[in-house]
Amino acid sequence: MRAATLRLGERDLWRGLDLDVAPGEFLAVLGPNGGGKTSLLKVLLGLYRLTEGSVEVCGRRPRRGSDLVGYVPQQKAFEPDAPLRGRDLVRLGLDGHRWGIGLGGRDTRRRVDDAIAAVGAAGYADAPLGLLSGGEQQRLRIAQALLGDPRVLLCDEPLLSLDLHHQQATSELIDRRRRESGTSVLFVTHEINPVLPMVDRVLYLVGTKWAIGTPDEVLRSERLSELYGTHIDVLRVHGRVVVVGAPDAPHGEGAHHHHERDDDHELEHADGTGRGSSWV
Repeated sequence: MRAATLRLGERDLWRGLDLDVAPGEFLAVLGPNGGGKTSLLKVLLGLYRLTEGSVEVCGRRPRRGSDLVGYVPQQKAFEPDAPLRGRDLVRLGLDGHRWGIGLGGRDTRRRVDDAIAAVGAAGYADAPLGLLSGGEQQRLRIAQALLGDPRVLLCDEPLLSLDLHHQQATSELIDRRRRESGTSVLFVTHEINPVLPMVDRVLYLVGTKWAIGTPDEVLRSERLSELYGTHIDVLRVHGRVVVVGAPDAPHGEGAHHHHERDDDHELEHADGTGRGSSWV
């Protein structure tokens, strides 16, 4: 991304964003609700167009249904009587963006089986989706996202509503993929602590401003105070990061770590590599 600005309706979500993500890099995207985190992913998915600036994904303009990009959406429960099995959800990663009858054949079944096995979900792949736990459903969503062998994996609050055990399991699946295959990961989250050991850099979005750098460079009292325009304390307690004083801050005191949706979603209908540190 170069000099990227995104405006929805009358509101700028972020301005002048410069971002490079290297192959195999794990980038955590943080910030309060309404900061433009989910909308950033939608730009990379080809669902939103930038208001200003330019963007490329693997040297190409973003487009819907690109095999270069895998997407793990926010966790949403299925109804108990949903007429889909686990493997049906995974298969949508091949043909879910196309109209008409889906792809078939032995090769398709093999690819679906391989993806399910890779995330350890073979034991419940034929069970009704609505009867699976949140953690089991999320494993299947990751299998769906990886089915096309993407070079970039976009994760929108993939730990949402999961218990600590399933948070760790989900994070490790995503991290293993990027280490073994060199897949770039953009990981939107309100809670960085479960993935902190895996994160290479942090992109922090607040009210049209942004900061990018390593966790130690960005998650500091001085930096976040300047970003929020008010005094912020960043504490480290037993290896965990705690942000105190920021309204709706991720991993912060009084923050709600399991939001059902980012405020970006409320704006949907308003319109339409370096590892160094930078600051705006």
